[in-house]
Amino acid sequence: MTYEDIVKANSQLTATDIKGKSYMEVNQRIKAFRMLYPTGTIETEMLSNENGVCIFKASIYEDGIDSKLLSTGTAYEKENSTFINKTSYIENCETSAVGRALAMCGIGIDTSIASAEEVTNAINNQVNEEEAKTFTFTSGKYKGKTIEQIAEEDEDYLIWWLDNGKDAKVKQMITVVTGLVPTPIPSEEEQEERLTMLNRMNELVQKTNTDYEKLLEHYGVETNNKMTTEQLKDAINVLEKKLWKLMKPITKHCIKPWI
Repeated sequence: MTYEDIVKANSQLTATDIKGKSYMEVNQRIKAFRMLYPTGTIETEMLSNENGVCIFKASIYEDGIDSKLLSTGTAYEKENSTFINKTSYIENCETSAVGRALAMCGIGIDTSIASAEEVTNAINNQVNEEEAKTFTFTSGKYKGKTIEQIAEEDEDYLIWWLDNGKDAKVKQMITVVTGLVPTPIPSEEEQEERLTMLNRMNELVQKTNTDYEKLLEHYGVETNNKMTTEQLKDAINVLEKKLWKLMKPITKHCIKPWI
């Protein structure tokens, strides 16, 4: 396969205009690939799909998967980040990976390596600052209020929205206006460690006959799930001291008022 062959195949493709610039759709790149390599193989592999984030890898082969590897490409998509990603973020991710892999072969890159689909997604994901400041919620207890107004009245509501809301664009607008970001998702190790601490604290509460409501009130939370890691460690430390005192009485021992 020569460079001239690639140029000839690219010349037969139809580009898509996006905001005055031409981009090649993935189906056009696949068309050119079939012109150049009629028996070639496009292999896709889902590398991960966790917490609504999908990552795909595409590999392009001259013939079968045991033949010469021509190129690879990767892409990721977020569920609900665009209208199409509400239902098809996995398919969209796979298509983007294929488009980038074919671009690395020199197919459909006369104007850009990014495909028309990728550019459209990027544009849809952009949030205009002015739009974010004037946006108002259309439902819920803060219907008709702007993000800034809600932030002054109830910032916790916006944090809840970042962690639980379904509309990715609204989340981005909240971040643009307030600087707030979604709560980081803990790793499996961190979740296991937290569960171990919660179980230990609950065990100590029972063994020491501690008033659970006073314990939560002391840390300013409504449930133990809202306690921070540092608070859990502190509570366990205090309760273990109380248990030790109950098992082996000491004349004087400084303990916290909630125990």
